[in-house]
Amino acid sequence: MDQENQPTSKKIPGFRQVPRTGVIYVMHQATERGFSYDNPEWANLGQGAPEVGPLAGAPKRIEDITIEMNRHEYGPVTGQVELRQKVADLYNTIYRKDKVSKYTYENVSIAGGGRIALTRLAAALGNINMGHFLPDYTAYEELLSVFRAFIPIPILLDSELGYKIPMRHLRKEIQGRGLKALLVSNPCNPTGQVVEGNQLSQWVEMANDLRCSIIFDEFYSHYIYNGPTQGDPRMVSAAEYVEDVDKDPIVIVDGLTKNWRYPGWRVSWTLAPKQVINTIASAGSFLDGGANNPFQSHVLDLLEPDYVLEETVSTQAVFREKRDYILRRLHKMGIRVESEPAGTFYVWANLSQLPEPLNDGIRFFEEGLEEHVITVPGAFFDVDPERRRESGRYRAYARISFGPTMKTLVQGCDALERVIAKYSDGSTSN
Repeated sequence: MDQENQPTSKKIPGFRQVPRTGVIYVMHQATERGFSYDNPEWANLGQGAPEVGPLAGAPKRIEDITIEMNRHEYGPVTGQVELRQKVADLYNTIYRKDKVSKYTYENVSIAGGGRIALTRLAAALGNINMGHFLPDYTAYEELLSVFRAFIPIPILLDSELGYKIPMRHLRKEIQGRGLKALLVSNPCNPTGQVVEGNQLSQWVEMANDLRCSIIFDEFYSHYIYNGPTQGDPRMVSAAEYVEDVDKDPIVIVDGLTKNWRYPGWRVSWTLAPKQVINTIASAGSFLDGGANNPFQSHVLDLLEPDYVLEETVSTQAVFREKRDYILRRLHKMGIRVESEPAGTFYVWANLSQLPEPLNDGIRFFEEGLEEHVITVPGAFFDVDPERRRESGRYRAYARISFGPTMKTLVQGCDALERVIAKYSDGSTSN
């Protein structure tokens, strides 16, 4: 019997029960059923990472590295200065060519992955109200629970509005609830919706006007499907609309995990005013001590603008094809998609029209395991820090990933059809 299931009297004293994040939970359950990443019988459509192999037209992948002897030492808490400046230069080149105010290395902090970067930010926040959206990234839940200085305030995104919030409503939320910070994934995990263009510009302007810091999780900002199919790709970042990099209360978090397809490297960065960078450096000094030092020097070539554009063109072409494929398959299965993803590599799937018990995301996931396919129940995206709400909204939803290869995607869709066929009068077809 594991510790989570032991009677209270048998638990180790002093420790609380820490829940697994949604993706970690489903992967644990799948592993109990025999899943492994090298088992060809399984299709992981719960995958929170993109395929990492070579893509047609993409730059060559890094297959080996050489570590300099001095890189075995601890690195600076904020990261190597050369890498920090390289990140700043990339954003200045891609998004800020016409801006007078430019990012420098002093506006950049390197961390050991997105969760660490967000944890540093959470630890640096004061005694404030911080807004977050529903549905959103499952790992936000525990992140918003563990630090008690700020109060997390949920903001509901309605399916009737395409999981987007009108500007006037957002201003009311910030003013009415006294929000001093707002956490948002853009593009959104799990709905795939994107705040961009004039609307994103208005968000940045609003942050200045209402003096509310906005923390943009931009880990999917290169997975944009409503941009051009020829020429330079469309990428989205709030950095494009920041006027003064040291005064505008805009914080951006990104890294190699999704946009560069190197999730195992655990290298991320935060762009922010110098004051914020200094504060999260202090937080990092006691939280994690700094990112992987040997790998940082090998990131430099990956941040060359030409490399980034070439990689993004290829990624968007491949993932746009996979998105269109899975949308067709899900439609034939009777699974509704209220708002097609304009970004990320996820489909926010409404299961309500499926026969019982498959109209429940938990049961849909459990039945999928019988056919060796993994999905993530929608209930995990109903971010509820400290379990303050009794009712949930997304039991009839699932997040289905098209992050894996097309071969795995086809295999997974075939498996989902078999699951549905078990509970249907007739069988579905390709």
